[in-house]
Amino acid sequence: MSAENSGGQATLAPHDTRVGHDVPVQTRSERFASGDVSDFDSVTGREPEWKLTPVSKLQPLLEGELDGGAYEIDAPSAKGYQVSWVAPADAPRGVAGLPEDRAAANAWSSSDTVLVVDITGDHSEPLRLGRSALGTASRAAHTIVRVHANSHATLLMQSSGDAVLAENVEFDIQEGASLHVVCVQDWNPGSLHYAAHFATVGKDASFTQIVVSLGGDVVVVNPSTQLVGAGAAGHLWGAYFADASQHIEHRVYVHHQGPQTVSRVTYKGALHGAGARTVWVGDVLIGADAVGTDSYEQNRNLVLSDGTRADSIPNLEIKTGDIAGAGHASATGRFDDEQLFYLQSRGIEELDARRLVVMGFLVDVVSKINDAGLVAELTDKIQRKLSQTEES
Repeated sequence: MSAENSGGQATLAPHDTRVGHDVPVQTRSERFASGDVSDFDSVTGREPEWKLTPVSKLQPLLEGELDGGAYEIDAPSAKGYQVSWVAPADAPRGVAGLPEDRAAANAWSSSDTVLVVDITGDHSEPLRLGRSALGTASRAAHTIVRVHANSHATLLMQSSGDAVLAENVEFDIQEGASLHVVCVQDWNPGSLHYAAHFATVGKDASFTQIVVSLGGDVVVVNPSTQLVGAGAAGHLWGAYFADASQHIEHRVYVHHQGPQTVSRVTYKGALHGAGARTVWVGDVLIGADAVGTDSYEQNRNLVLSDGTRADSIPNLEIKTGDIAGAGHASATGRFDDEQLFYLQSRGIEELDARRLVVMGFLVDVVSKINDAGLVAELTDKIQRKLSQTEES
């Protein structure tokens, strides 16, 4: 069976896990993928990949019509940084991946225009791509970021305001290039955001992605990274803070294909308030040709109150015996009493001690961002969100 992307290129799908199909997926890389929403059955919430997600809230993005037109963006110009809207037929869609679920496929099928970002040369200052005026109408979006061979940059992608959005984001990191990208989701209350991120990393190239999810009603960001070239590296970081009745979800997939590839995955989250829910699923696949792979993934969740739920599911699949190392870890718990005792024994009040522990826990990830101004801004947002939970 095959599916076609917008350019008519066939994509092999040897195993099909849609409803009514009996052949199970044998390995993570064999999931069915297509850019045509009609190839996916309606979602019931009983499917393995959807059972932890609030499907009823995401119905506008799963079944509804989406506006796929251009929207207002904030992208200050810089030499070697070109941002343009193009027709889907003229965009290199599918260079980094294809949708594996109905929400991403609906966004793909509904996108009438594609935002293409081309980065060439070396950039010492961060490049910026922001949006804050999407509104409350149901929307689709598709963004392609191409970092050309031997180019190096930091890209800050910030989202705020209202949104009911399903989107696909592709990162094409070509040979010898490096990209440090920060994806911030700080939507207004009531917003819905479902994003599928795809990255392909070439020979001796490096891809660092930091995902920070703070605001919105339901926020789902699923990064998928293919380390295809020899010596490719992927460093995936995430920080999230869910408060009462907020659902934040990340499903991370790293596929080691080339030899001597390296990946590190670290996601950290905090939860506070009745109904606060987070989901983290981490899949690492080390392919048969990925000899010399060095990989490690971990997820940590800090529970700040009763009535919360954090699901954390790490998975590791290895198809070669010749690796440098591989491992995974997951932990969910309350405050470390020893840390609190240590701080209180030095004259710090309990409330301040708790605040310091939470801030240190999350800022450990935020501090990896290559922009001091954004680090300070996000640190302040986390502090204010923490203060709001303490007052509730």
